[in-house]
Amino acid sequence: MADYDSGMRKSRDIESGGDVKVPETAHQISQDSWLQIAFILTTGINSAYVLGYSGTVMVPLGWVGGTVGLVFAAALSLYANALLAKLHELGGKRHIRYRDLAGHIYGKNAYALTWALQYINLFMINTGYIILAGQALKAMYVLFRDDHVMKLPYFIVIAGFVCALFAFGVPHLSALRIWLGFSNFFSIIYIVIAFVLALNDGKKALPRDYNIPGSTATKVFSCIGGFANLFFSFNTGMLPEIQATVKQPVVGNMVKALVFQFTIGLVPMFAITLMGYWAYGNETSAYLLNNVSGPVWVKAVANISAFLQSVIALHIFASPMYEYLDTKFGPTKGTAFSLNHISFRVLVRGGYLTVNTLVSALLPFLGDFMSLTGAFSTFPLTFILANHMYLMAKKHKLSIPKKLWHWLNIIFFSVMSVAAGVSAVRLILADSKTYNIFADL
Repeated sequence: MADYDSGMRKSRDIESGGDVKVPETAHQISQDSWLQIAFILTTGINSAYVLGYSGTVMVPLGWVGGTVGLVFAAALSLYANALLAKLHELGGKRHIRYRDLAGHIYGKNAYALTWALQYINLFMINTGYIILAGQALKAMYVLFRDDHVMKLPYFIVIAGFVCALFAFGVPHLSALRIWLGFSNFFSIIYIVIAFVLALNDGKKALPRDYNIPGSTATKVFSCIGGFANLFFSFNTGMLPEIQATVKQPVVGNMVKALVFQFTIGLVPMFAITLMGYWAYGNETSAYLLNNVSGPVWVKAVANISAFLQSVIALHIFASPMYEYLDTKFGPTKGTAFSLNHISFRVLVRGGYLTVNTLVSALLPFLGDFMSLTGAFSTFPLTFILANHMYLMAKKHKLSIPKKLWHWLNIIFFSVMSVAAGVSAVRLILADSKTYNIFADL
C-alpha cells in the first residue's frame, strides 16, 4: 500500500541514515538518545495521574484484582509497545506518525481512522492533565484559605493558561531536554511526600474497608472502568511519534527505553498506588493528596510539584497535534524562536489549549475521562491495532500458534473496549446528574 500523509508540506523524503527514509516534518527527527526517550516515557507513566490510581484502579478492583491487574497490564503493555517499536522502519521507511504506519499497512481509510482515534485519545489525556493541574492548585488554595471563593473551574482556567505559556516556549518534543529533568524531579517530590504521609496515616488509622463499594451493578461497571484505567496508566497512544525523535538504531534504542519504562519507571507508580489504597481503603479519592494529612507546607510543596509536572507532561501528549499544525500550516522561514514562529504558536496552540481548558472546566470528572480514554482510544490503538498491524506485516513469518496468540489479543481487547466504553459513558452520565457543569469537585 502507498503511504498517506496529508501532513507533509512536501512530497520528497529526507535521508535518515542508510536506505531508510523519513517523511519531512517541521519538528526534529533522530536527535535524542534512548535515555532521553526513556525519561519521556517515565515522565508519562509517573505523571500526576499516579495520584489518582489508588482511587480509580484499586478501589473498583480491590486488592487481588488491582494488584494482579497492575502486573498483567504492565506485561501486556510492554509487549504491545515492543510490537509497535519493531514496525517503525517497515518497508524501508521510518513511520514517524501512528497514522503513517497504519496508512502504509492498510491504506487511506485506516490512515484517517487512526488519525481520528489518536487525536481523540491525546485530546482526552490533555484534558485530564488540565483537570489534574487545576485540582492541584485548588488543593493548595484550600490548605491556606478554605472559603470556597475560588472554585475548581477558576483553577482549571489558570492551569490552562500556564500550559499555553509553556507550549509557546517549547517548540517540539526534542526541545524538552532539561524540562524532563525538572519533570522527574517534581514527580519524585509529590510521590515521596504522598507515600510518606499516606504511610503515617495508615499506621494511625482504624481498620480500613477494602470491599468494592456500590451495588452489584455498580460494582460490575466500576470494575470494567478500573480495568480500562489500568491500561490507560501504562500507555501513551503516540509511540511512533516518540520513537521518531530517537537516534539510530531506532528499534534497538526504543526497546531499551521501553524496558527502562516498564522496570525502573514502574517502581514509583506501583509504590504510590498500593500505598494509597492500603492507607485509606475504599475511601481513597481520585486525587490522593486530598486524603493525606500532615504539615501544611509539605502538602503545599507536593501540590505545586504536581501542578508543575502536569504542565510539562501535557506538552508531551500535545506534541503530535503541534507537529501536524506546525508542519502543515507553520511558517517555513526563521528559527523556532523567531517572531513569526512564536506568533504562530501563540495563535494555534493557544486556540487548541483554550478548547481543552473549556472541556476540562465543563466536565472535571477525571476518573471518568480515564475510563473513556482507555475504552475508545488506548485499547484500539495500543492493543487491537498494534497486534493486527504486526500480523499483517509479519503474516508470512509467524507460526500458527503466534498468529492465534495475536488474534486472541485482538478479540479480547475488542470485547474489553466495547465493555469499557459502555461503563465509562454510564459513569459520566451518572456524575453529570450528580454535579452541574463547571462543578466544584
